[in-house]
Amino acid sequence: MRKPMMAGNWKMNKTPAEATSLAKAIVDAVGMESTVDCVICPPFVDLAVVQSAVAGSNVAIGAQNLHWEASGAYTGEVSAPMLQGLVDYVIIGHSERRQYFGETDETVNKKIHAALAHELIPIVCVGESLEQNRAGETESFVSGQVKAAMAGLTGEQVQSLVIAYEPIWAIGTGLAATPDEAGNTCGVVRRVVAELYGQSVAASTRVLYGGSTNDKNIGEIMRQDEIDGALIGGASLKVESYSAMVSTTSALYQ
Repeated sequence: MRKPMMAGNWKMNKTPAEATSLAKAIVDAVGMESTVDCVICPPFVDLAVVQSAVAGSNVAIGAQNLHWEASGAYTGEVSAPMLQGLVDYVIIGHSERRQYFGETDETVNKKIHAALAHELIPIVCVGESLEQNRAGETESFVSGQVKAAMAGLTGEQVQSLVIAYEPIWAIGTGLAATPDEAGNTCGVVRRVVAELYGQSVAASTRVLYGGSTNDKNIGEIMRQDEIDGALIGGASLKVESYSAMVSTTSALYQ
């Protein structure tokens, strides 16, 4: 059975002091959780203090982005070697990065290779726009994104990463795909992995759903066979909602 994951993307929120308080509260609530992988992804400036706050717990840390080069004249960027020792995971290709900062399928692929080369676990985001969804293009678009992201990877590398289906139209809008819609598209992601690498790799690759997930809808979402967890936005900024999502998921996997 694939181990479920609740990954909180804090986005551009929380000063170091605020991040320390939230991380400590999350540790108090779910720090000893063993059934669910609990991951929090603070902004870069918070990583060191959050690392201290979660030390000795089962809560892992992820970064929200990275550059594909190890070093160089890239003002404002952060590389994989800089993240080593601070985080276990790194979000790559989030739709907000694609929409606002010029992220492309090519740069997503380069970043995945860089992360894996430095023993960081990518959480690779894919997802369609509202227009594409309404035009019935979800399956073809998401399939194309997955294929482009995986270019040049081995089956062993793919098994080590996490793929998050995040429909763009459901991020920060309060709208969410129905559990069936989310499950079906996560199934599309897994089928593409199976086509590229075989059933055994697909069966062991975790696929998350993200997009207005919260403690009210997580139970139905996690009952979908193809969904292995959630990439959580706003609900991860409140310890009550995040811990409730972890508890609900943990109970389903007992």
